[in-house]
Amino acid sequence: MRFAKFAAAAAALAMIPVAGQAQDASAPAAAASVQVTQGATVTGNDGVPIGTVTQVLADAVVVDTGTHQIPLPSSAFAQGESGPTLNITKAELDASYAEQMAATMAALNEKLVVGVPVMTADAQTLGTVDMIEGDNVVLAMDGDQKLTLGKDVFALDSGGGVIVRATMAQIQQAMGGAAAAEQG
Repeated sequence: MRFAKFAAAAAALAMIPVAGQAQDASAPAAAASVQVTQGATVTGNDGVPIGTVTQVLADAVVVDTGTHQIPLPSSAFAQGESGPTLNITKAELDASYAEQMAATMAALNEKLVVGVPVMTADAQTLGTVDMIEGDNVVLAMDGDQKLTLGKDVFALDSGGGVIVRATMAQIQQAMGGAAAAEQG
């Protein structure tokens, strides 16, 4: 059996955001004129800095609070005196996100079991869960090929199905790199 393992690629795949996990934030709808830019400091409704914007994506703004990298909808931001602001404190945001992530992980762990089919982020069949060894999940793919991924690259899609947070092309590219490293 051929086992393809790619820790470096898994780390890169783990950075792909899952839009469904974006924090709702209890902010009222912000004015359309709020411009959130990478590097901006975000303050809370108490005037204390929450964190720094690390990414501005089409459907989310990622804020690094020092504890978490939290994707938020751009509509959650308002314009404060010193830049973007949220209608929540840093402590409330971190606690809310930690609670949401714990619930998300519990739901994923419930579904991530031997025999469950796994799809890619671009809705292609990747394989089925063959075994789970600690933080590693071994997938049975076509033929006798096996693929081992860390649990951190798995998520649930909007329908509750198990997916990896990567496209088939990204996985094939990473597997090709892993195979070349094994041969070299």
